[in-house]
Amino acid sequence: MRTLFGMILGCLFTIGGAYVYDSMNTSRVATGDIAAANRTLVNWDVAATDWDILKTRAREKWAQLSSN
Repeated sequence: MRTLFGMILGCLFTIGGAYVYDSMNTSRVATGDIAAANRTLVNWDVAATDWDILKTRAREKWAQLSSN
């Protein structure tokens, strides 16, 4: 049980660390090619879109499974 909790906590720390790192750096889209050295680790717009698609599919599958 502690191993599973540790793995979940490690994933949350990794994602949180990437978000904090990215929030402190400028975006190349916002400032042009000069900020190429300070690129973000994650494209958060794409990640949010993929997360929304995953949630929608999970709800659809759950509704399909629970109706049978």
